[in-house]
Amino acid sequence: MSRTTPNVNPGFEEFSDRDISTVIQRLAENKRVRRKLPIWGRIHIDRLLPFLCVYRRPIAGHDHGTDRLVLSEAAYLNAPGEKRFQRNLANLVERLASLMIDRFGAFLVLELWSEKSAEASDDNQPRIPCFRILHPPDVEIESTIRVLQEGLMALRAAKQRAVITTQGARKIAPPGMMPLLPVHRLQELGGYILGLEIKPVYSDPESGDVYPLVLRAFRRQLSHILDRAFFEFTRKHTTHHPPHFHSLGRRAVVKAVWDVDRALAAVSDSFDFLYQVTPMNTEEAWKTFQRKGFEKEPVFIYRPSTIDPGLVKRDLYGIRMERIEDPTLLNLFMGKQMELDRQLTMLNDLGTKKFMYASLQLHGDVSTSLVNVAKEILEGAPRRSRGESAGGGLTAPAFAEKAAAEIARYVRRYPEFKAKVQVSNEMYSGLLVSRGKLLVGKETRIPAHRADALIQHEIGTHLLTYYNGQAQPFKMLYTGLPGYDELQEGLAVLAEYLVGGLTSERMRVLAARVMAARALIDGATFVEVFRLLERTYEFSRLTAYTITMRVFRGGGFTKDAHYLRGLRGILNYLASKGDFEILFVGKIARTHVGVIKELLLRQILKPPPLYPHYLETPMAQSRLETLRRGLTVLDLMKKK
Repeated sequence: MSRTTPNVNPGFEEFSDRDISTVIQRLAENKRVRRKLPIWGRIHIDRLLPFLCVYRRPIAGHDHGTDRLVLSEAAYLNAPGEKRFQRNLANLVERLASLMIDRFGAFLVLELWSEKSAEASDDNQPRIPCFRILHPPDVEIESTIRVLQEGLMALRAAKQRAVITTQGARKIAPPGMMPLLPVHRLQELGGYILGLEIKPVYSDPESGDVYPLVLRAFRRQLSHILDRAFFEFTRKHTTHHPPHFHSLGRRAVVKAVWDVDRALAAVSDSFDFLYQVTPMNTEEAWKTFQRKGFEKEPVFIYRPSTIDPGLVKRDLYGIRMERIEDPTLLNLFMGKQMELDRQLTMLNDLGTKKFMYASLQLHGDVSTSLVNVAKEILEGAPRRSRGESAGGGLTAPAFAEKAAAEIARYVRRYPEFKAKVQVSNEMYSGLLVSRGKLLVGKETRIPAHRADALIQHEIGTHLLTYYNGQAQPFKMLYTGLPGYDELQEGLAVLAEYLVGGLTSERMRVLAARVMAARALIDGATFVEVFRLLERTYEFSRLTAYTITMRVFRGGGFTKDAHYLRGLRGILNYLASKGDFEILFVGKIARTHVGVIKELLLRQILKPPPLYPHYLETPMAQSRLETLRRGLTVLDLMKKK
């Protein structure tokens, strides 16, 4: 496919001197500029910044994908490359440079384009990413070039290491085009220019067809590389001193992002996944299981679905993800889209064996190392810790009253914490957080010594991160970023430990869930898993049934391995000096910590309004400090 310039008489010249003056005036007032150009392209500048990233569309031929590389930057210009547009384009860039040099003392223009070669396509050979950096012969920004070069050397495409060359040049422009501004003119003003020629490994060299997955990964890597180079330039050559290279990233969130966020949240809110896959008849199934002598697998009944998963998937994949320019946000949104797709697949397969295969995709396998930890806990932990029988138990209403008092405590700190607690007649036993509400099964009995630990698990973690997520601009921070379950459950179990309520009995239950999930994956039946827990690991019949039911619900639900896996993961995170407070910004996965830090530095996200109040206690602070020195899950059993 070739791209041709539309046959329109008026062109870039319609972007008149008056239009350019409007752009400069807005920037002088530190206002955002975002305007389409008459023929093709866009100028987008978030705020006053000492750099501009430029791409000019080739006069002839195709160059699909390269134009999207600059869209990641906080200050970019996409423009047509025809000679007739040169005067106005040069005027715009020169006036931008003059303004920024007055404000910052220096200004850098980086123009990128794709390499033009007659390379033949060979589908059996991966293409090696190649870059050529062009700089003026009398270069004064050596450190910026070095940072750019080092970043490009670390870039990977199809697992291939990049090849980089640098070259001094008096003319810096794409082939067949005039320079944006002559090097000497920029130098007279106090500015600098670099060129970056890119081998377009993200498109087919013959047809020009884009490889979208390659382009997406390439864009994300290149964006961080360019930001690091701009940061080095800013730090060394201007009066501006940002704290981090992410601080130079995009802050403006355009309408396309809000549209995608709302659309994904609408899909997520159209069904309650956990509620839907939890059986309605756990009490009746338990009684039937007893009557049958624990020899016949119980039949579980699920609530009728109010959605058609296929139709909801149609809405899900109708969302216009491709309109998002920011690769960091695009990556998050696409991950959420895939997670929702798998959940909808599971709802469609509810009650069948296929449910388990989708669960494995969503929640991962149960590793041998995790199984070994679970075995050590089950074999080494006492069946009941000292003092675990003391204090009697709380009924569902009594526990709900205690939970409501804890919620009121958070409301006094943050009135938008609008959580509710409700004794549910539709749940026989147990606790479930659903859409900002804590549901307590009507026949739930909570041991007194476990009440505070469970409150911190459910309210101090699950509800707190839900409402912290609601305080953020993106809805997916409370509906949950992709893969958030493992960190959520790890945080929640850690909260039990920090308040002194993680008992050996509780640890054995978490270990048993891992063993049950592994046995399920290996093909064991419900009855075989029940016997494993009751006979081999000496759980009561009711506890063995409850664990087995949780793992077999829906057709095979491997999520319950997350509790022990998540706890192990967060202990490793703390031992590596990970930032603990950032984990409460919303419902995130541990893999998102770097992204969350980036978005905080870019001022797109804001610090959470609430932290668990138990973090203020001397016990929790002391235990956290000990964990940062490095403890394993097995160590926790010795330090309860």
